[in-house]
This record gives sequence, C-alpha cells and structure tokens, in this order.
Amino acid sequence: MALASTSFLCLSGAQAQTMAQAGVPEQVMITGRLEENLPGQLALYGTQISTVTTAQIQNGGYLDIAQALPALVPGLYIAPKNGPFDYVDLSLQGGRTQDVLWLVDGVRINNRLYGGTTPLDTLPASIVERIEVLEGSQALFYGTQAIAGAIQIVTKDFSERPDGSFTIGADTQSGRHLDGYFRDSIGAHHFVVYGASDRSDGYQPFRDQDYQPSATDRKRDYDVMTIGGKYAYDFDDSLRLSISEQHTDAKLDFANPFVTRTRFNERNEDILSAKIDYAPNDRLQVFLKGYYHWWYTYFTRYDNDVDTTTGDVLGSVSTISEHEFWGFTDYGVNALAKYSTGAGVDLYGGYDFQNYSGKDVVLVITQKTEHVHAFFGQVATTPDLFRDVKLSAGLRYNSPSVGESATVWNVSGRWDVSESLFLRGMVGTSFRLPTAEELFADDPNDERGNPDLKPETATNVNASMGGRLDVLGLNWEATYFHRDVKDLIDLDTFDSTTNQDVFGNLSGKVKVQGAQFVVNSAITNEFSVQASYSFNTAENSSGLQINRVPEQVGQAVLDYHPMNMPFGFSAGLNYVGTVHDTLGGGIGRQEYGNYVVVDLSARAFFDMERHHRVDIGVHNLFDEQYATRLIRALSDVGSTSYLAEGLGVPQTFYLRYTYNFF
Repeated sequence: MALASTSFLCLSGAQAQTMAQAGVPEQVMITGRLEENLPGQLALYGTQISTVTTAQIQNGGYLDIAQALPALVPGLYIAPKNGPFDYVDLSLQGGRTQDVLWLVDGVRINNRLYGGTTPLDTLPASIVERIEVLEGSQALFYGTQAIAGAIQIVTKDFSERPDGSFTIGADTQSGRHLDGYFRDSIGAHHFVVYGASDRSDGYQPFRDQDYQPSATDRKRDYDVMTIGGKYAYDFDDSLRLSISEQHTDAKLDFANPFVTRTRFNERNEDILSAKIDYAPNDRLQVFLKGYYHWWYTYFTRYDNDVDTTTGDVLGSVSTISEHEFWGFTDYGVNALAKYSTGAGVDLYGGYDFQNYSGKDVVLVITQKTEHVHAFFGQVATTPDLFRDVKLSAGLRYNSPSVGESATVWNVSGRWDVSESLFLRGMVGTSFRLPTAEELFADDPNDERGNPDLKPETATNVNASMGGRLDVLGLNWEATYFHRDVKDLIDLDTFDSTTNQDVFGNLSGKVKVQGAQFVVNSAITNEFSVQASYSFNTAENSSGLQINRVPEQVGQAVLDYHPMNMPFGFSAGLNYVGTVHDTLGGGIGRQEYGNYVVVDLSARAFFDMERHHRVDIGVHNLFDEQYATRLIRALSDVGSTSYLAEGLGVPQTFYLRYTYNFF
C-alpha cells in the first residue's frame, strides 16, 4: 500500500503567471502537514517532480487526465486506446504500464486484478487541483508498482476563503461536458464539494478497412459522472481530522472491429478515506490514515452471429456476457512520523497495511483475499549539517500473505553547486507484487495463475544536472536513467493436462536506459514555453524493445498571457517515436507510432473581475490519423487473423463557458 502524498510545490514564474492570466483565483492553501509536504521533501533530496496545475489543464481544454498528462509532463507517454475515458498504454522513463503507481488524494488506485488495466478511464481532468509526477524508483514510501515512478492526483483542495466555478461545454464528437466545485472555510471547519459529467457518442475508433461487416457498433461512446467532497476540522493548531469521499458511475464502450453488436463496462467506484494529522511541536509530525476503495465493474457483450464459411451476417445475436462482474475492494491503513533531531538529521518511520480482494467472472479469476504488511524508514540530512548538500537513505520491508517478501532500499541526494547549477541523483531498488490474475487465474484452456510467484524487482539509477541561464531566463535539466528488472512475471510454461499457459518468473533481465532533456522559460512577461525530448532503450532478454514502450517522446507547450488584456492562448505539440507490439495469429511483431499531434486553444474574459470566461480550441489540429494500439482481429470469412489499428482522437473542436463565482 502506498502512502498518501500531496504537496503545493512551488510553481515556476511562468506557471504562476499563467494561473493569474487564466482568471483562476489565487488560493490560500492549507499546508504544513506531513502528508502534504512529502513530495516536496522528496524533491529536496533528489527526486524529479513535475507538477501540473488546474490552470494548465483548463487552458489546454483537456477532458480527462490521460489527455492532459502527456501534453504537459516531460517524458511521459500515455496513449489512450480510443480517445477520452478509455484504457491506456503508459511509459515513464522506459517503463511499462504496470511500472507506475497511481494515487488519488493519497489512496492507491491501481487495479491489482490486472497490472496493465490502468485506472484512467474514469478520471476527469476538471476535478484536479494539481497532479504530481514523481520520476524514478519511488518504492521506499509508495510500495508496489512504483518502479518507474508514482503519479499523485490531488482533487479540489481546501481554501481559506470562498471559491467556486461552473463550466458547460461541447465538442464536435457529440461530446457534452459539465463540471463545478465550491469550497470555503468557516472557523475550524473546512470543506469542498466538486463534480463532473462527461458524455460523448464518440468517433470511429478503427480504420474503414479494419472493420468486418459483422461489426455494427462503429462508434465508441462514454458516459462518466464523478462527484466528491472533503471535510476537515481543526481541533487546534496541532490536531486535524479530515475525511474525503469520491464516487464515480460510468458506462464505457469497449471498441472492437469484428462481430460486435455491443460491448461495454458499467463502473461503480468509491474512494473513501479518513485521516488524523498531529504535530504537537516543531520537531514531531505524525499522520494516521485509513481508506476503503471499491472498484466494481459489470461487463456486457452481445455479438452478431456470422456464417464463417460465407461471411454472411445471420441477423441473430449471441449473448457472450450479460452484466458479469469483475472488480475488487482494497482497504488499509497508513502511518508516518517525522522527527527532527535538531542535530542536522531528520528521521522518518512508517507502516502500511493493505488488504485486497478481487475476482473476475468473465476471465475466471476466483475470489481470493491477500494482504501486505510493510515497514519503512529514512534518514535525511538538513541544512544544519550540510548547507548546499542534502542526502537521504532508507529501507522498506514488505511481507505479503501470498508469495515471497521483498526488501528495497533507496539513497538519494542533491547538491546546489551554485545559484545557477545543481546536481541530483538517486539509486535504489523497487518491486512489483504479482497481480490477482498472475496469482489466481484459472481460465479453462487458457491461463492459470501461480501462487508461488516472486515479486518483480528492479535496480534503478537516476542522475541529472540542471540550472538556470539568467540571460535567457531559461531553466534546463539533463537526466540519465538506468534500470534492470529481474524475475519478470509472464506466461512461462504450458500444462498439457489442463491445456493452460501458466504464469512464472522469467529468466534474464529487462534492461532500460535513456536520457531526458527539459527546458522551460518565461521568455517575456507575456510568453512562456516548455519543451522536452526523451529517448530510451528498454530491451528484453532477446535484445528487442519491449512491447508498447516508445523509443522516443517529445513535447512542447507555448502559452501567451498578456498582462493587461482579457485573452490568452496556448499551443501544444506532442511527438511519439517508434513503438512495437507483438500479436498472435501469425501477425507477429509490428511497428507503429511515429506521429506528431498539435493542439491549439484560446481563452477570453468578458468582465473586469473575470467571472465570465470562454474557451475555444481544437485537438489534433491537422487531423493526423495515428495508431495508439494494435489489435488482432478476426475476419468474418474463415476467422483468419489480421492486424487492426486502434486510432487516436481525430480533429476535434470544442467550446466551453465558465462562470467563476468569486
């Protein structure tokens, strides 16, 4: 189980200016507590962190988090299968989708049924206060799956004064959007409520030539509603109780280019947490948090019947799945304490408990429960010991109820050589516990889990140099990363008696190495720019780039925010290099990717107080047709295999109106 972690990190001058010009009210954040400050502390000791703000998301017109992050975060690849609110492929520093840990307000939301099933298909961008992307191994504080990094989504946060807004919008993919929030503090009471609704009839998610006549559902639609609230009570300056709840209802099409009459998932999800923060003096800080996460999904699939000899669509329909359950519950406790010795050293110590239970009727994962106990600690220097050098070292022990235990360690540091140059680095180990599929699957004539699996383990190195060129107002950083992953979990052996492939720990290693270059600058008081380029080799034991991990990614964002004018605009470019995937049915290893997508957006305010705002923009300006995923499809005649390309979002224009209450 991962610790909750939020921080209000310092924004660059360009970002802060963008927020002001966007008409977003300046927030008086309630900070200073251990949980909220943890990512900021990690940044001081060598962790690379990128922070995305609500203003950047609003300025770019992004609907969901999977659309916003690759446009705004250097080196992060996210490819939605077929547009907003869908499953994604993901890579950070050459890692796989299952190598990144996701959290919402400190609660881990990764799907432990399947490592590659990301939680991004029901996370609207409008509920976000900020997103913190922590790069490199984060297993010490965050636990399983934080091999390549951890991404923390902070929903609408508390404010010391009243604040709120309402937004309505539409787009040319028949999309309809609503969102709103309100927050305030009354004495010792603090509260925030928020909500979002997104619906669309969708676009055609495969090329014309990839569809069989039997596929009669040729658009992928979605309907997602999210509501949430937070409440905090300050007993005094040293003690706070806070609770939060977020609920999501969604219906999400699962696109397919053959035999499909309809396929969809119905989602019902809740994230509930309660926390006590206690800081009796300047030296001691403690928090204790409990959480409960329900993730329930029901799958329905109706197929058109086909005569595979002639290819004729028969007009009848077969029920393959009807409201069949797959889902999990995840609950646990986190505790962390920090003690400042006053002698140049800070001490951290913590405990995590996670209890996980899940099953899948469709793919036959039987109901099982597993739990994990973890203990961890860190020693970190303070400026009282070394003024310009900050060092930390820590250890974590994880004991799962199923499978082997894992112990990981981490050493990191940062040296501020001068006001214009710094060095930072991190070396350590990380791990990924087996999923429920890998442990407990028992699908007849298909696959079987293995309760004796060892965790995947990785050794990570991150090293970077960066600084500032005052002449150009330019901030820059160059990073090298290296990672070796062993005991990789995959289908390993075949049981001829049951006709099942069986999961195992593969021999050999996945070797990842690469580099990232980032620059950002407030060119003038009215222009800011950020650009990045990353490349990697992520090779399996055969020396091939691992599937669905791009070899290069690039990004650029330009924002114009005139100080005394009621408008602004943003332009973004997203580049994805070569990607490979390997498909069955004789299709083999295929190459895709190699595309550039350009987005444009503009905003205007219609009164001096900036209560009224209109956003207009276009995603995929040049209507680039590009593949975000490859699938193995079956022809109506003979059921032979062929390659089909899942397509990214086509050219889409949008219009939104926002009213800011204060």
